Amino acid sequence: MTNGTPFNDPRNVLRTTRPVGIVGYGAYIPRYRLPGAEISRVWTGGTSGTPVKEKAVAGLDEDVITMSIEAARNALARAQIDPTEIRAVWVGSESHPYAVKPSSTIVAESIGAVPNTQAADWEFACKAGTEALQASIGFVGSAMAHYALSIGMDTAQGRPGDALEYTAASGGAAYLVGPEEESLAVIQASYSFVTDTPDFWRRADVHYPSHGDRFTGEPAYFKHVLSAASTLMEMIGTTPKDYTFAVFHQPNVKFPERAAKQLGFNDEQIKTGLLAGEVGNVYAGSCLLGLTAVLDIAKPGDRVLCVSYGSGAGSDAFDVRVTDKITERQGRAPKTRDYIQRRTAIDYGMYTRFRGKLKVE
Repeated sequence: MTNGTPFNDPRNVLRTTRPVGIVGYGAYIPRYRLPGAEISRVWTGGTSGTPVKEKAVAGLDEDVITMSIEAARNALARAQIDPTEIRAVWVGSESHPYAVKPSSTIVAESIGAVPNTQAADWEFACKAGTEALQASIGFVGSAMAHYALSIGMDTAQGRPGDALEYTAASGGAAYLVGPEEESLAVIQASYSFVTDTPDFWRRADVHYPSHGDRFTGEPAYFKHVLSAASTLMEMIGTTPKDYTFAVFHQPNVKFPERAAKQLGFNDEQIKTGLLAGEVGNVYAGSCLLGLTAVLDIAKPGDRVLCVSYGSGAGSDAFDVRVTDKITERQGRAPKTRDYIQRRTAIDYGMYTRFRGKLKVE
């Protein structure tokens, strides 16, 4: 029971009275890559293993705002709508460049959505992006707006030498939500699972986040991801066999692989959206970035399960059905694989400069 309501009661499913979906989507991944072996060389003399091959690193002129603008422009290119029709621009991130000043207003201004729009920044660790997406679904689904834009974007965070430094990466994705009849993928249902599980945190005025080490797996990541995914499927009457693809939050490669296996998904279903090994964990954009890679190759009728995870802790699960509009829109903007293949390797010294690891004040 949850507050007097059975755990699997259909009333817990988040559905809109007005069907909505994804009208446009876009990814952005910076070109710079720091190999995991380079981090190991600096901190362990090359003796430790690495959880990912390499991670994406934002350049000197890139932050959450600039990357969000690029992803949003890609989403608009696919949707081909007038940006003045967007009634909400929401940016979810752990690494907003300003402590006091919204990222969302700058993004809205840059894409031409101002002034008749709502703007806000969202925070919920790595699920800030899907949190904003759920809000967009509700905004459009209630007919308060025709279009709403949600973004999940982050830059690399992690204390030098900490385990997080191997995976904490830069990048993310943007999703333009609109009515079903205009959508390239319909969002059929959503479900959220949240508890107070302090596996990862950063207090005010502290530069780097802290984490509970192995505690971040159990009871944090796996409890929430598995519960969100299994409960959504139970409530809407689906099984893993009903899905062409599945995408899970990717703090590393092993966690989503294990979660998929425990739920009953196979390697073929998750391989397209599993990008952590090549670009690292882009935090608020992790699950959403994986979904862009899936949409880049999806065909009409394909069904996708997408499950995020945010420390603190919670997961959002989505059931998505691809429509026949997907084929004409896939090629209107750079694909996620285009960004992955566009890479420039850097060493630890350059990474230190790009990410401001040396404090000179």
